[in-house]
Amino acid sequence: MTKSLVGHSKDLGDNFVIRRVLPAMEKRSVGPFVFFDHFGPVPVVTGEELVVRAHPHIGLATITFLYDGVITHRDSLKVEMDIRPHETNWMVAGSGIVHSERSKFDPKYEILEGIQTWIALPKDKEEIDPSFEHFSEKEIPVLTKEGLVFRLLGGSFLGLKSPATVHSPLIYADIEIKQSADAVHWDLSDKEEAGLYVSRGAIESNGESYAVGSMVLFEKGTSVSFKAKQNSRLILLGGEPLTEKRHLFWNFVSTKQETIERAKERWAKDEFPKVPKEIDRIPLPN
Repeated sequence: MTKSLVGHSKDLGDNFVIRRVLPAMEKRSVGPFVFFDHFGPVPVVTGEELVVRAHPHIGLATITFLYDGVITHRDSLKVEMDIRPHETNWMVAGSGIVHSERSKFDPKYEILEGIQTWIALPKDKEEIDPSFEHFSEKEIPVLTKEGLVFRLLGGSFLGLKSPATVHSPLIYADIEIKQSADAVHWDLSDKEEAGLYVSRGAIESNGESYAVGSMVLFEKGTSVSFKAKQNSRLILLGGEPLTEKRHLFWNFVSTKQETIERAKERWAKDEFPKVPKEIDRIPLPN
């Protein structure tokens, strides 16, 4: 039987509910991915549906990808960037970065919905300088077949290579597939594992049905195999698994607990760099 995960609902406040799939008790990571949130869909009425005040990160890279709506990203590198559907924001925290995320009203969109993931940086790159990259829809490699659109958001797969800077071998892709499309069989190398998340619609994989909120897991050296039961939207993620255990606390990821403790102290003492235009910040959780 194919292994899978089911996201659990979490209210971030003001009735903004997300589905959190990673980390899970059954599996802490998929490839280098240690965190996976599906946020929304929520109706956009005021444009202030999502308000995430300034908060810090270390030891990871965050990726934001939208299905609908607009989010404004601001960070301590003095980057201010709006992200829209079919675009990606890649933020490498490294030794430390602070950012905020706020939804924005745009009459083109009636809802806000998207995916945010975290990638743990390799042990020897956990303390690299922070950085930020934004990629437009035109910059993202696309593979199209009958009833299938495959957008490679990060890494290398199916002969495509993303322009996003990555620090370990990985796969990250957005998939649109129609019910009429042929069954899919994509081989993984003997070093790669993968997860296939159902954002919209439903699929069948190895005789099992999976609906929105489910992530099907594929072991190293197997094939990512599925058939759409409805017109669906999927996220494929994975790559080479982490070789060392990762400690996670709040927004901090590290191979060393003492690095986490130092980051907690830095935030409590307001020693992280500041985000322009942001006065409020999220306090360190208890």
